[in-house]
Amino acid sequence: MKQVRLQKFIADCGITSRRKAEVLIEQGRVIVNGETIREMGVKVSNKDMVQVDGQLLDRDALDKIYILLNKPRCIMSTVSDPEGRKTVIDLCKGIHTRIYPVGRLDYLSEGLMMITNDGDFAQMILHPSYEVNKVYEVKVFGSLTEGILKKLRNGIESRGEFLKPLSVRIIKQLPTKTWLEFRLVEGKNREIRRICEAVGLTIDKLKRVAIGNLSLDGIKPGEFRIVTRSEILRRIGIDKSGKKVSDESYVSLKKSVNKNKRQKFRGKGLAADSNEYEIYKKQNYKETMKGFNEKKAKEQARIQAEWEAARNLNRA
Repeated sequence: MKQVRLQKFIADCGITSRRKAEVLIEQGRVIVNGETIREMGVKVSNKDMVQVDGQLLDRDALDKIYILLNKPRCIMSTVSDPEGRKTVIDLCKGIHTRIYPVGRLDYLSEGLMMITNDGDFAQMILHPSYEVNKVYEVKVFGSLTEGILKKLRNGIESRGEFLKPLSVRIIKQLPTKTWLEFRLVEGKNREIRRICEAVGLTIDKLKRVAIGNLSLDGIKPGEFRIVTRSEILRRIGIDKSGKKVSDESYVSLKKSVNKNKRQKFRGKGLAADSNEYEIYKKQNYKETMKGFNEKKAKEQARIQAEWEAARNLNRA
């Protein structure tokens, strides 16, 4: 029988988070096989009798739940937020057991997330050895030259790490913006944002559309779908024993934009690595949007004043 740390066992039973479980242990509120435990490092299994405030715990008695959520922008991908911002857990209406996200998406990013109360499953999915393919659609300011595209595909050095996507392609060309599809395997912390930043690109929108062969299809932003453990494993290529058996990958219906079509937009917008887009970067975004809104409000006030003046003149 596999043993786990006591605080993890308590968290897996849905009592509280692992961090808060450590507080319960320090307070002497946890008993294992009749003995009060106050120190960290104790390991237990389902054969041990674990009590918290007199309640006997059974990890196997907790029904496991697996959720696919379409996270909107400006939602925290955490269980709670000290600043009081809305989290992905707040979106899981009707789920009354303790659940937590598998991995994270940035506050300004959106798209597919897994949420569960199965800790062992979450750790397995996150393990880099499985090399689960993840697909992102990213909208950047400006038009991509062949040189910029080559830099993205070749990878970059960032904070002592080499970041290289599995593939990058252009899926839509707009007059002043470009949609890209990134495919990643490892999914390191803020990998796409770090790659784009390194080659001078400014991201307007970042959305994860698939994990393995699990996609956002049929899930609206802010909504979720409950799935089975076996469906998730099958569609990311892992068998029930936890062995990687296939490289499942999402097949997009969006075609790559060829060079000729992209050429039509040249001259209408700046190159994607232009310094002109600095004002839209994350660190400047709030101030930039504040300036735009103030300018818009002044223009509306001017139009309103002219309309009022014309109406009064007609009345005279």
